[in-house]
Amino acid sequence: MFITPVRAFSATSALNIAVKNVTVVGAGLMGSGIAQVSAAANLNVNLVDTNQKALEKAKKNIEQSIARVAKKKHADDQGAQKKLVDSVLSKVNITTNLRDAVKDSDLIVEAIVENIDVKQKLFAEIEDAASSKALLATNTSSLRLCDIGANLKHKERFGGLHFFNPVPVMKLLEVVRFDPTSDETFESLVQYGKSVGKVTVACKDTPGFIVNRLLVPYSFEAFRLAERGDASMKDIDTAMKLGAGYPMGPFELGDYVGLDTLKFIMDGWSKAHPNDPLFKPCESLDKLVNEGKLGRKSGEGFFKYN
Repeated sequence: MFITPVRAFSATSALNIAVKNVTVVGAGLMGSGIAQVSAAANLNVNLVDTNQKALEKAKKNIEQSIARVAKKKHADDQGAQKKLVDSVLSKVNITTNLRDAVKDSDLIVEAIVENIDVKQKLFAEIEDAASSKALLATNTSSLRLCDIGANLKHKERFGGLHFFNPVPVMKLLEVVRFDPTSDETFESLVQYGKSVGKVTVACKDTPGFIVNRLLVPYSFEAFRLAERGDASMKDIDTAMKLGAGYPMGPFELGDYVGLDTLKFIMDGWSKAHPNDPLFKPCESLDKLVNEGKLGRKSGEGFFKYN
């Protein structure tokens, strides 16, 4: 499958919408990371979640993350370190009130659970409360924009901003458009991505976009290679690290990402494309997930961890 290149537009185009006020919905690792890089770019950020404790934890994580950055940047100047941390934190407002958070936002980014129904309900609430000019984006890594945005009244203002974990460290941002996404919206999302220090790549609304569309089937082929007894998990990991220059082998990476996450992605793709051999389920992965062996976060996956 080839991805049709997305049309390019000038960065100085009159279509571009300047993003100054951002709302991020979802205070997990991805949401807090998106909030951090936006605030570090001097944008005003509302971080929204239904759980107040999650919000407080997210802001603490942002503070610690920025403190590490400040220490590297101003190693011998504690005053400058504090100034940088305070400057970023002053840009982040945490709240459980979605309607108030989105009403003056230029961009609203959804970073919640990978569930179509939950995301659709959230975007209905957002669209009802937000400005008619606000850009809407999802950080989904596996779901189709056409499904998430199926019930939107103004689909032309909707696109994808797929950040990578950990957001403050990973330089890549996949900017995704589906058929109704307007040129204005797409270009504005690209410019926002560049403003928060990311290298942007463009993609249409294909399963997994670019990175996961290539990475997940690759991982599953590695799993099947080990299932057949063609090579051990350890040797496959070593081969891909030393032979292909990958920082992690597929089994290490699977345990790092979370085996439940990989299974969720592939189950969705397999259901949507039952005749595509690339999306064939993997028995060894299914067994591990059913046993609660999810990777590093559970202490055991393909490998065991202390």
